[in-house]
Amino acid sequence: QLNATAFDVKSDVSALQKIRDMGGLELVMPGAFAAMGDCDSAEFAGRTVVEFPLTGVSITLPTGLAGDFNAMTFSEQIPGPTLRATQGDVVKMTLTVPSDEATPHGNDMHASQVTAVPTFGAVQPGTSKTYCYIAEVPGVYKYHCSGVNV
Repeated sequence: QLNATAFDVKSDVSALQKIRDMGGLELVMPGAFAAMGDCDSAEFAGRTVVEFPLTGVSITLPTGLAGDFNAMTFSEQIPGPTLRATQGDVVKMTLTVPSDEATPHGNDMHASQVTAVPTFGAVQPGTSKTYCYIAEVPGVYKYHCSGVNV
């Protein structure tokens, strides 16, 4: 698309000339992965750190119909808490799974632009995991349980 006009390059030879006249096109692709690592990394120095402590807990919810619904939650909420950061902040996410929890939990934060496995992986009952990344791309992102390394 050029100046809000769509061109079929195969059938519109003038489109190629218009691109040449503009000096060509530069295709820019953002990095596939955000900068991340040890939360004490020098790369994060001087940035605002936004901490997101979450707890992976299973709860039973009444459906109001016939029976209950067993749900894995973040901090006993469905959906999980809204996590808010500003572009350029360091996001420090800690997931704790209580020792009486029956199953591991995990966290796949799409805003981090990193894969949950092996970067984060499953958090076993009675343990916590923390990771940090720089919030680079503005927007609204989902996060969800990555459970047992799926």
